[in-house]
Amino acid sequence: MSQSISHSLKSKNSFSVEASTQQIIFTSSYEDLLALPSFEQNRFYILGEGSNTLFTDSTAPIIISPNFTGIEVNETLSHYYVTVGASENWHGLVQYCVSNSIFGLENLALIPGSVGAAPVQNIGAYGIEFSDLCSEICWFEFESKTLKVLNNSSCQFAYRDSIFKNSLYNKGLIISVTLKLAKSWQANLSYHGLNSLPEPVTAEDVMRKVIRLRESKLPNPKVLPNAGSFFKNPMVTLAKLDELKTIYPEIPFYPQADNQTKLAAGWLIEQCGLKGYRVNNVGVHNKQALVLVNYGRSTGKDIVELARYVQASVNDKFAIKLQPEVKMVTANGEVLFDNLEI
Repeated sequence: MSQSISHSLKSKNSFSVEASTQQIIFTSSYEDLLALPSFEQNRFYILGEGSNTLFTDSTAPIIISPNFTGIEVNETLSHYYVTVGASENWHGLVQYCVSNSIFGLENLALIPGSVGAAPVQNIGAYGIEFSDLCSEICWFEFESKTLKVLNNSSCQFAYRDSIFKNSLYNKGLIISVTLKLAKSWQANLSYHGLNSLPEPVTAEDVMRKVIRLRESKLPNPKVLPNAGSFFKNPMVTLAKLDELKTIYPEIPFYPQADNQTKLAAGWLIEQCGLKGYRVNNVGVHNKQALVLVNYGRSTGKDIVELARYVQASVNDKFAIKLQPEVKMVTANGEVLFDNLEI
């Protein structure tokens, strides 16, 4: 475990906003975890690849930077069990599995970030969520300084949500994840864009198509800094959907359980005329309205102000309040978007 003073975080967040911390703690072993000091719950932030993080102030709290790597594959007659260090790159894992004829992750190709961030956010794309494939999570509990194993149901997965964002928030650190991938693979082509793939379809075909689709819509954060989809797709009641369809018969929607429907946040933003909108060197991407981008030396505050403008515009037009997927990190720790003081 090592520490640095006044450590710049600009290269450690995909928005490429400048922020610095007075203390960063690197953990790469169980001994490092045991040596972690006690923190106030909101006075530190666990930072992986920073692909879903926005530093809203010029200073950041104490940063814990984990480095747990490695991929181990075990198998039964029916399944592969792939145990992966939390600091492995997610897309790298997808490529590894497909190249080793372990299928099931291909629809989640090119999602930025680390493996350890995947269960926190319950990442999902093209008809699949992380929770569909998760067997268990190895988690280090700060208070007891012990390793615990959480099975799929214990993680309380929901749309872009998990126990790690709720009752276990900042109470521990994900060390590894174990995925359960069936050997009897069948392509999931339910999502628009994949259903045009010609038969027979291989997992590599699906992965390549997903990569092409994502690259056609989402800017490369190394070229144009961004955090991918900034807002969650909102859930509304069937009654609300019926109300919207009378005015917007072409509105895209995706039926869910419990009489809920998911709407496309990008479509809502685009209907507000904000696709390509730009102010103060930040803007709404001109190909995908769900993505906010940093065009220059902008600050986290500039991006927050843009996000609030987008949120207010959608709320005024549709009476739907969008919520960010991206984590907001102030000098004192992570804060809910609606509670930010900017």
